[in-house]
Amino acid sequence: MSQPAANPAAPLANAPAAAAALQDDAAYRALQTRDARFDGRLFVGVTSTGIYCRPVCRVRPPKRENCRFFANAASAEQGGFRPCLRCRPELAPGLSLMDSSQALAQQAATLLGQAAHEGLDPALPALAARLGVTDRHLRRIFAQAHGVSPLAYLSTQRLLLAKQLLTDTALPVTEVALATGYASLRRFNAAFAERYRMSPSTLRKARPAAGDEGETPGSPGSATTTAAAARPPVLRLAWRPPYDLDGTLGFFARRAVPGVEAVDGPTLRRTLALDHRGQRLAGWLAARFVPERCELALTVSASLLPALGTLLDRCRQAFDLDADPARIDPVLADIGGLARPGIRLLGGLDGFEIAARVIIGQQVTVAAARTLTLRLVDRFGAPIATPYADLNRLFPSAAAIAAAPAEAIGTLGIVRQRVAALQALATEVAAGRLPLHRAAPLQPTLDALRALPGIGDWSAQLIAMRALAWPDAWPATDIGVLNALRPHTGGERDARLAAAHAERWRPWRAYAVMKLWMTLE
Repeated sequence: MSQPAANPAAPLANAPAAAAALQDDAAYRALQTRDARFDGRLFVGVTSTGIYCRPVCRVRPPKRENCRFFANAASAEQGGFRPCLRCRPELAPGLSLMDSSQALAQQAATLLGQAAHEGLDPALPALAARLGVTDRHLRRIFAQAHGVSPLAYLSTQRLLLAKQLLTDTALPVTEVALATGYASLRRFNAAFAERYRMSPSTLRKARPAAGDEGETPGSPGSATTTAAAARPPVLRLAWRPPYDLDGTLGFFARRAVPGVEAVDGPTLRRTLALDHRGQRLAGWLAARFVPERCELALTVSASLLPALGTLLDRCRQAFDLDADPARIDPVLADIGGLARPGIRLLGGLDGFEIAARVIIGQQVTVAAARTLTLRLVDRFGAPIATPYADLNRLFPSAAAIAAAPAEAIGTLGIVRQRVAALQALATEVAAGRLPLHRAAPLQPTLDALRALPGIGDWSAQLIAMRALAWPDAWPATDIGVLNALRPHTGGERDARLAAAHAERWRPWRAYAVMKLWMTLE
């Protein structure tokens, strides 16, 4: 047996340093093996170069003594490191709502990240008031959770977005500055040069030639015949493996509304309209999964480029690219059916569209809901020209549905109660009183939804699950969930027994819903 230490306090004093060394050793092993499961959770700063990288960077791993490890990009930049031009830290997956032990600090990070992608400049007191705390308390808990101040985090998000736009698109530098929330080109150039030790124009000159990740407009899979400069930009978004690609593509394919969206092999294409700084932008996008690189290659029409930051954020949510399967999969391991490592909480690109389709889908099958949605699109969706023969309609806007005669919607086969719910929802969304995105406050949004006619807890939970990306949503009376859980509830479709059984899946019950649905489909 070892001898006791002469100073009993010495082991305790050295414990934090020893624990940090063990964590750094584990981080270095992840770097050596290029473990993609740590992508977005770990960044390494190399003191010999002044650069920080993702753990999946393909360059030769640096020496252990030259490495400094960080939990996020903002901390690495605060430590004086600039992002690697090869592995591109701006492509790394982010964190989901349940990844932080301090949910309030993570919600603030989500709001700041969304503001950066929308080109907004949020005031910290207003942000704190929205979260129900003082700005001093917000700064304190944010620093504890993320290691940097809220403003430093926001600055990093802006500059990483700018770096991606400069690298992957031909947007003028002035437009990149405006898209990332800088009031002037001079301030943008100064911030970029101070943080990254190069000018935006220098980075653009150094960017690699366009790759082949994108899909060329025209017939699916056809080769491009235009110059590279004329191609729609292709942007890359990473995820942590594993990723249930078959489940994801099957889920969207079964629900695809002809004219609005289509699934072709590993590619999902769709039309989209969104409001951006007082303008209504309409266009198309093609998202192609590249599993060998753990990336989504996103091709966007030129008409949507002014809102590219917003679009990137929505795609991360729609395909749940920020999920961490290492935390989620073990919790759901006891769900029967086909093993689905990397199950994702799949959403959409427009919160109103998701909510409207939830209402239309009340008490009908998936196939019937798609038929009714197609009728709604054909009647009220605006036509749009795209390079794809199977994309020619936009999903109706909230304003169009709110203004439509109820009788006209009813003739489509949608029952009166659901017409009333659909128009009540559309009125609130069109007026700006009901935001439906992952930065929206959860409980107030649920309360506002339940206050609308024809929207009960089942609909509110599904909207929270797919529009707000709430990972613990639980639609207790969902028929598919109850059917899938009958072996665990004595053969009965009992919502109370199902909810009790689902307690073991907290805080990932919404992922359990996705997995249960897929066991039936």
